[in-house]
Amino acid sequence: MKTVALFDTSVSTLNKGDEIIMESAKKELSKITKDKFVVTMPTHTPAFHWYQANNKNNKAKILNNIDYKFVCGTNLLYTNMVRPWANWNINIFNARPLKGSILLGVGSGINSKNINFYTKKLYQTVLSHEHIHSVRDDKTKEMLERLGFEAINTGCPTTWSLTDELCREIPSKKSNNVVFTLTDYSRDEVQDQKLIDILKRNYENVYYWPQGFYDYDYFNKFNNIDEIKIIPPSVSDFSNLLSGKNIDYVGTRLHAGIFSMKHKVRSIIITVDYRAREMNKSYNLNCIERESIDELSDLINADFETKVNVDYTKIEKWHNQFI
Repeated sequence: MKTVALFDTSVSTLNKGDEIIMESAKKELSKITKDKFVVTMPTHTPAFHWYQANNKNNKAKILNNIDYKFVCGTNLLYTNMVRPWANWNINIFNARPLKGSILLGVGSGINSKNINFYTKKLYQTVLSHEHIHSVRDDKTKEMLERLGFEAINTGCPTTWSLTDELCREIPSKKSNNVVFTLTDYSRDEVQDQKLIDILKRNYENVYYWPQGFYDYDYFNKFNNIDEIKIIPPSVSDFSNLLSGKNIDYVGTRLHAGIFSMKHKVRSIIITVDYRAREMNKSYNLNCIERESIDELSDLINADFETKVNVDYTKIEKWHNQFI
């Protein structure tokens, strides 16, 4: 029987967006994982200590010989992996059992001017040289190609179900209700207060969903929040809200916005960093820069269509490697 390892980005995460990504990743991999024995391993915490990453350790031995190893989504690759809290918690001493890993919708971050020797060596050790990697934006694709890997910009697997047919079912006109998000690690109290005030003026009912660990604490720093209803910080509660009401989504959290679109909810994503900005370049996610928040009222009250540009030929090319 063939075997598969899924490196799960939702384990030990402080961001519910990783759970949204993993839900989609597992669904999109189901044709590949069907009838195979699947082992789940973490990314945010070490899979092995340095003294366990050898063939004397039974799990390391199994992982060395597993057929496919998929690293599922989120921003895991950085230009400098000498980081105290890496999203992909690997190092040159414990990475050997991960050799041959294949990326699925993975993004990257720039935390140094150049990719240093250590980081190049680490990626050369863990990433597959035999398979095409799936990445979620052009910057990550270019980064991998500079390192000698083959990559396709397929977008994040959360977007793969946003077909033309589904997008046509998303309303073009505003609702009476809205759910919004804020981002704890990218704070701008002046612009985010404007966001809250705009939503309170334009909607009858305003809901807040804390996607990140400190999002609720950040929310409580603002004025004009007394009548805002708080949604519990679980993906299922967020899904229930989106499914049960005529509602819009407006917020700074990228994957909350994509998740809302999947629920046929009219969505406006406010870009606060390169993640949404880079994906929007390729996939048309109805984004607005936070610096342009004064234009948000006009956008909310305008009619606009949702048309996410998913290239299914690229997704099929990536999938066909394993069929």
